[in-house]
Amino acid sequence: MRHIHTETHMLERTGWLRAAVLGANDGIISTASLILGVVSASGARHEALVAGVAGLVAGAMAMAAGEFVSVSSQADTENAALAKERDELATQPEFEVEELTGIYVRRGVEPVLARQVALQLMSHDPLGAHARDELGITEANNANPIQAAIASAIMFSSGAAAPLLIASFAPMPLIMPTIGVSALLLLALLGAMGAWAGGAPVLKPALRVAFWGALAMAATTGIGRLFGATV
Repeated sequence: MRHIHTETHMLERTGWLRAAVLGANDGIISTASLILGVVSASGARHEALVAGVAGLVAGAMAMAAGEFVSVSSQADTENAALAKERDELATQPEFEVEELTGIYVRRGVEPVLARQVALQLMSHDPLGAHARDELGITEANNANPIQAAIASAIMFSSGAAAPLLIASFAPMPLIMPTIGVSALLLLALLGAMGAWAGGAPVLKPALRVAFWGALAMAATTGIGRLFGATV
């Protein structure tokens, strides 16, 4: 029996994975930093929780809107390029054959064979062939605004909920170090999980995410102490 070799790649995950990791990362960093800043300024748990909840709601909406607008712009650009290509295929089919042939020749295919490949692919799906090989648009990286917006909002809320829960139950004398350490561990875990889901090494992304989270929390804590001392 002939064995069929199959390969699994992670590139088809990049669209939603980027939005999800970015959303959760922002949720943890922004909410933990906001809570630490308020606690360091006022020392009050209630004020910090109110600020954290407000930050969760506003941040989730902002992430969803930002992703939707950004990815919609990408989708508009892709659709315009596909419309132009569709028109050229209808009005200049021979030129499009030569264009696709030239692409394959530049990739190392012998000219006669390159033209045969171009003709065969265009006889099957001309727009798909040009979208993939000329424009670089495939189903794996095709822009999906709604998917990106929903993933960002959900993951931001999930990330933001963690420091809020910690702030609700941590002993008040230990609330700041508890939030800080917990947030860094969560960020490192998130970075590692995102890298693992994408098939990449996990250590460097985990350290990278934790570093920027520590920087953000240190900055807001310092600002809180500065304004708290002034008041």
